[in-house]
This record gives sequence, structure tokens and C-alpha cells, in this order.
Amino acid sequence: MQSKTMQYLFLFLGVFALSTSAIFVRLADAPSSITAFYRLFFATLLLVPFLFFNKENWKALLSLSRKQLGFGLFSGLLLAIHYVLWFESLNYTSVASSTVIVTLQPLFSFAGGHFLFKERYSKGAIASCFVSLIGCFIIGWGDFGVSIQALFGDLLAFIAAGVITAYFFVGQHIRKNLSVIPYSLLGYSSSAMFLGLYAITQNVSFVDYPASTWKAFIGLALFATIFGQMVFNWLLKWLSTSAISMSILGETVGTCILAYFILDEVLSLQQGIGITITLIGLALFLFHQNKSAPQS
Repeated sequence: MQSKTMQYLFLFLGVFALSTSAIFVRLADAPSSITAFYRLFFATLLLVPFLFFNKENWKALLSLSRKQLGFGLFSGLLLAIHYVLWFESLNYTSVASSTVIVTLQPLFSFAGGHFLFKERYSKGAIASCFVSLIGCFIIGWGDFGVSIQALFGDLLAFIAAGVITAYFFVGQHIRKNLSVIPYSLLGYSSSAMFLGLYAITQNVSFVDYPASTWKAFIGLALFATIFGQMVFNWLLKWLSTSAISMSILGETVGTCILAYFILDEVLSLQQGIGITITLIGLALFLFHQNKSAPQS
């Protein structure tokens, strides 16, 4: 897909879908390990038919090299760790605070992109990144807690941001030679396995939940994972981890808007200003990225 316009369109659609993640997590009345497990388990089930109806996907999965298999399992482990840390952080700190901190991925992706992939960033791209980060902090400023419990939740979210950035770097490497369905299936299924084992150690129920929670599990799998995160996996073939991590800053904006309509949370003037600044920073970043990209 050579068109930058189409790439960015799918990028924003993916961000909007991913914005439902924190909403569904809050709606799910279940331990974080179970919520994370069913998110990846149902996502895997949704992708399985694409193996049986597409011989190329099935062939690619069966012909994985040991190195590809190892990277795929590692990406699944990273994804499992990310979800456990992030979902657990929502039990200690606010949705806004956790979401703002977990979207600080550009801080990790810019450093990783520079040292691992020799990526170079213009001053304009770096400046626009900080503009978006400022916008995100304005959105969540009033919700940042000062208690030990809130600080612990914020720390979990910060570590989760670093882990998910590592996941995307692994994906950026694998996606050069592997299509998105086999890659996502390998990562999601292995992640579900790791999360299932973790849930067993927590001695929690896998089945004793109300219908509303099961709907939240399915929503996480379909919208936040398939229409959200998997779109990012797909775009890794054309866009860098840095560009995708920057766009994920928009998740804070989407979560605030959805929380207003779904959770009846108040959308304050401060958050409105933060949303505006974040979107301006994202637009400037994508403009500088497009401007500096080599023309085909």
C-alpha cells in the first residue's frame, strides 16, 4: 500500500478502535489476568478462519523458520506482560492517568528507532512529538494521583508503555517477511497461552462472570484488538514503530470522548484544550514524517 493518505487513514481508524480498550476493561467485571486472556483468546478465534480460507496464510504459518517462531513467541510474551501490567494499573489509578502514561510510547520508540533501526528524526518531528505529549498530560493532569496506590498504578502503566514498544519493534522486524495474519495469530495465540498460565497461578475463575463482562471480552477482542492493534501490525510493513507509537497518543483523545458518551464521565475544558493540542501535535508529526519520507 504505497498511498500515504490510505496508510494514515487506516492508522487513525486503528487508533479510534484502540481507544475502546480502556472502556471495555472498565466494563469487564473480572480480574485483569482473565480480561487480558480472553481479549487475546477471542482475537485468536476470530483469526483462525482466515487460515482455512486462505492457503497462503496457512502455508506461511507452517513454513515458519525457528527464528521467526522464536520472535513470534517472544512478541506474544511481550504482549501478555503489557496487558497484565496495564490492566492491573487500572485497578490503582484513574483511566485518564493510566491511558496517558501508557501512551508515552514515543519516548521509548524514538530512542529504540534511533539505536536499533538507525532512524533519523527532524527537529520538527521531535518538537511535534513533545507538543502531543504536553496535550496528553493536560488531558490527564487532574487525574494524576498523589497517593502511594496511584503512583504504583502509574508506574505499572509506564513499564507497560516500554513493553508494548518492544512488542512493536519485534513486529517491525518480523513483518518484513511475514504477512499480518500468520504474525498476529502466532503472537495472539502465544500471548493467550502465557496469560492463561498466569491466570491459573492467580487461582481465579475462567467462567464465573456475568453476560455484560463476556460482551466486554468480545468487544476487546473484536474492536480494540482486531480493528485496533492488528491494524498497527499490518501497517508495520510500511510505517515505522515511531510513527505508530506517535499515533497511539491519539488513544487518549478517543478514550476521553468515548468515556464521556459511554461511562458518563465529564469532558472538561482542560481536557478539551489537551485534546486540541494533542491532535495538532499529531498532525504536525505526520506532516514532517511525510515531508521527510523518500518519494517513490
